[in-house]
This record gives sequence, C-alpha cells and structure tokens, in this order.
Amino acid sequence: MVEVRAPLWRSRGVQALVGVTALGFSSYFLTLASLPTYAVAGGAAENTAGVVTAVFLGVTIAAQALVPGLTARFGLGPVFAGGLLALGLPAPFYALDDGVASIAALSAVRGAGFAVITVLGATLAARVAPLEQRGESIGLYGLAIALPNMAAVPVGVALVLGGHIGWLSWLAASPVLGLFFLPLLLRSVDTREERGPAGNARAAVRAALAPSLVLFVVTTAGGGFLTFLPIDRPDGQLATVALLLWGLAGAVTRWRAGVLADRLGTRLLLPLSLLVGAAGLAAVGAGLWWGPAWVLVGATLFGAGFGGVQNLTLLRAFARAGERGTTAASALWNASFDAGTGAGALLLGLAFGAVGLPWTLVLSAVVLSAVLPLARIAARPAVTRG
Repeated sequence: MVEVRAPLWRSRGVQALVGVTALGFSSYFLTLASLPTYAVAGGAAENTAGVVTAVFLGVTIAAQALVPGLTARFGLGPVFAGGLLALGLPAPFYALDDGVASIAALSAVRGAGFAVITVLGATLAARVAPLEQRGESIGLYGLAIALPNMAAVPVGVALVLGGHIGWLSWLAASPVLGLFFLPLLLRSVDTREERGPAGNARAAVRAALAPSLVLFVVTTAGGGFLTFLPIDRPDGQLATVALLLWGLAGAVTRWRAGVLADRLGTRLLLPLSLLVGAAGLAAVGAGLWWGPAWVLVGATLFGAGFGGVQNLTLLRAFARAGERGTTAASALWNASFDAGTGAGALLLGLAFGAVGLPWTLVLSAVVLSAVLPLARIAARPAVTRG
C-alpha cells in the first residue's frame, strides 16, 4: 500500500518557519538597496554609499562563523531570538540620522542578527520535515526568501525616494514579529545541539565544502549579473524585466527542485541545474549583441539554474555533513552565498571594465561549466556520519 503524505506546507512547523523567514528577510531586502540611496540623499558621495552594504555583509559573513558555537553554548532558541531582535530593533533608528557613519553602525548590529537567522533558518528548514521531505522543506524555505526579495527591494527604494524613511524604518523592524512564530517552530524540531569535540564541526565543514564552493561560483556570477546589467542598460526597461524574470524563475525552481530531489535524488539534478544556469548566462551575454528576446530567455534560464543550485547545494551540504553537522554546514553554505554575491560585484566589475558586459557574462558561463566536475563530486551519495 502506497503511503499518501500530506502536503508539507500544511505542517504547523513549516508554516512557522515560513513566517519567521519571510519577516526576517523582508527587513533585509527592504534596506538592501534603499539605505545607500538614503545615504546619498542625505549628502553622501555616491562612491561612499556602498560602505553601508559592505559593512552589513562583512559583519554577516564574520558572524556566521560564530553561530554554531553560540548555538552549542546557549541553545538554538535563545540565539535565534537574539538574532531576530538584533536585525529588527535597530531599524527604526535609521530615521534619526542619514549620515553614512550612523547608518553603517546600525547596519553592523543588524548584520550580526542577519547572520543568525540565515544560518539557523536553513538549519531548521532541514529539521522541520522528515528526511524524505527535506528537499521540499528547503524549497519552501527558499520560497519564503525569494518572494519578499521580489517585493521588498523595489518597495524599500520607492519609500526612500518618496521621502518616507520613517515608514521604511518601522517596516524593517519586522523581524521582531518573528518572535511570535518562534515558539511553535521550536516545538516542531529537535533543538538540541551536539557538544562534541571541535573536530566534529571541522569534519562537517569539510564535508560541506564541495557544494558550498559550487554555490560560491554560481552566486559570484549572480552578483555580477545583478550589479552590471542595469548599469549596461541604463534605460532600465530591459534590465527591469530581465531581473524580474530571473527572480521569478529562481523562486519557482528553488522550491520545485527540492520536491524533485526528494523523488529523484541530486546526482543528475545538481549538474543539470549548473548547466542550465551556464546556458542562461551565456544567452544573456549573447543577447546583448543579438537582441532583447535572447536576454529575457537567458535571464529566465539563469534564474532557473540559480534557484536549483541554491536548493540542491544546501541539501547536499546537509547530507554530506550528517545530522550532527547541520549548523556548521549551514554556516559555511550561507557564508559562501554572501561572499559569492559580494565577490561577483568586484571580480565581474574588473572584467566588465576590461571587455564589456557581453563578454563578461559569456566568460562567466564558461567558468560555471568548468565547475561541473565539482558539482558531480558534491552530488555523490553522502557517507553516513550519524
């Protein structure tokens, strides 16, 4: 007799995870592009406005490495609650001062909070569902991130440009509301953390390294794509539609890739997602020569590959690290994502200045294709670690 499983989204624990995640990431996306705009409107030079984002992400990446140790010492619940408060409570104070130093100082505190919710959110996504539905759970977690991304970034910029920094600041305090969902989420999972020797965490990091490196390369390409397509096409219409299609395809694929992984495994899906992303990126680059239709098709394919790689690399990182290494694996995966996004703006910026965006994107597609052997390694069946 075939067992019929209820849709995972009906689980109260998954619903609580989606609520906490959406509230936390809405705050991040509301301020991601709007705070540099706010600083420039307050008189900062355009070339210094990026300091705000750099400080936020720099603190995030540094703090992500500390989250497994803090969780083992103080417990998952208190650390997660502290992260929600650190991300949300400082936000209303943005309205008091539009100076770069003030904005950056508040962003540093919020970056530490964001580090906590990224690492522990992914960890709980792995624990809130049965093992045979873990891919779907991670997909729903990704969907709870992707949908606020599409809405909150333009809303945040529009609020700042409209002079409504007060509204932006209070809306960005949304992670505090996540505290209402947290008890139900914690009751739905095993929150005990292993307190074994440090070597256990190092072994989990080594096991999760291959999928995290694949993610780093893909997010490096994504960071460059997001940064320089609007610059190369300053009229805005083509870039706006392309980025919208990229985001929509990524959101849907990140969710559905998890469902497919639960049924089919990742051995073929991860390399295939990487190749689809590479083909899409090459099509965008060629489309900048050939015509806008190619750009839009390429952006959709790149988004599909990007979303699939996000889900599948996280799934593989957890599988390879084992049940005792989920928090350490999540920390490495999230740091790889954030570092890749930042590196893309820097490394692809150098190529953009040297050979132009079409060749930059085509060369990035070649690099993605070259990572295929590593993706195959990352997709290999995991060794059981307990």
